[in-house]
Amino acid sequence: MASTSPSASDHRPSSSKTTVGWVEESDGRGTLGLIVTCLFTIFLCTWVVIHPRACKRPLLRGLHKVALFLKTLIAPEFIAVEGLQEWSQARGMVKECAELTGRRLKLVHAFYIGMLALRYRTSRGNKVIWPNQYTWLLQQRLIAWDDHESWGLSEENIRDKSNADGTAKFLALGQVCWFAAQSIMRTAHHLPLAQLESMTLSYIPLFAITYLFWWIKPKDVLSLSVVNLPQMSEEQRVTFESMAVSNAFDDEGLWSQGSLWSIWTLTPRVFEKEAEDEAARIAQKQVLQRSEVIARPWLQRATALDVNTFTELQTKATVVAHWDPKVYHSKTLWPINCLFGASFGALHLISWDTQFPTLVELWLWRASGIASIVSMLVFMQFEKVVLRWGGPLTLISLASPVIYLLSRIVMMGGVIAAFRAANPKIYDTYVVSTYWVHVV
Repeated sequence: MASTSPSASDHRPSSSKTTVGWVEESDGRGTLGLIVTCLFTIFLCTWVVIHPRACKRPLLRGLHKVALFLKTLIAPEFIAVEGLQEWSQARGMVKECAELTGRRLKLVHAFYIGMLALRYRTSRGNKVIWPNQYTWLLQQRLIAWDDHESWGLSEENIRDKSNADGTAKFLALGQVCWFAAQSIMRTAHHLPLAQLESMTLSYIPLFAITYLFWWIKPKDVLSLSVVNLPQMSEEQRVTFESMAVSNAFDDEGLWSQGSLWSIWTLTPRVFEKEAEDEAARIAQKQVLQRSEVIARPWLQRATALDVNTFTELQTKATVVAHWDPKVYHSKTLWPINCLFGASFGALHLISWDTQFPTLVELWLWRASGIASIVSMLVFMQFEKVVLRWGGPLTLISLASPVIYLLSRIVMMGGVIAAFRAANPKIYDTYVVSTYWVHVV
């Protein structure tokens, strides 16, 4: 077995000490090097894995990517789930358009349209062509797939616009492999990992899964495909525009379209629009049924106003979370989804028996890890969470993400605070060559 005792010439903590604080760098491991290595691994993997939506404005595009980066650091499960839902939408679009395109519309095209990279010109500016709108244009025979190259949808054009950095991917892969191998080797030598190392390892599986879902998705698209819509009747035009999922990402000069708040919002998906339209139809039907018993005209006018008000209340409530029904009701994808939700907190519990400065911090870490798992799983059981009272379950649905966020803050603070009185063995090293001689 390899020697794990430190060299007499370095200033490494003695194994006789119960805890150590800051350890200077030497031939082996030091506090600064350990922190830098972990943070660099997390940063590199996070920056490579995020695939932001297309945006014309450089400032908003950059800030949106930074916002995604911060959200990924705090809650990587959400980014993994977002990747799953975007992949599900793209796959659904491919299936829906299969017969209309001779099966030539592929995932890369669906991802490109879904990331808001396809726009159309209007007198007020450019507007997004959403996946459901593009599918509708094909269904109405207003466009043909044979013209997709003129719409900027050729695979070659999409690849040219994608700014995926092969060097960064290779560097991230190498860093992750090295970090994971080092952690395995320390475990094989019965050497403990620092709490920050355990947290870093917890990121890696979720990053790998997210990147798998976004493997084909274009990355950092800087230039958009802007086209002219085909000629259509007034009725067709109204139908087409009513299918828009949101106008928040159009470029018509509206204040809401340039708001910095938009950098934090996830890209809306087609199923959300479909759910809103269905809720509006149900609400309108319910109120109109009441109006059938009303004979007097002035009461009918009052009921019409009631329809509009009721519909607005039903459809304009602030949505906190909304799962894709295809994922939520899938017997295959939903268990995988729940596994994503529990994995990050569960992997943190690798440090269950690790040494913390105080017993209180140790149990706070354990409690936070368990709370993050339970709160995430509870939150994921609600298909749609809105800021509107709907009974006692509303409190649970809204409290669970708050509990998760607080537990994450505690865990992130705990890994840093632990360095002030750490187990000295986290700085011990091993001799790789000696280990492999014994293995052979």
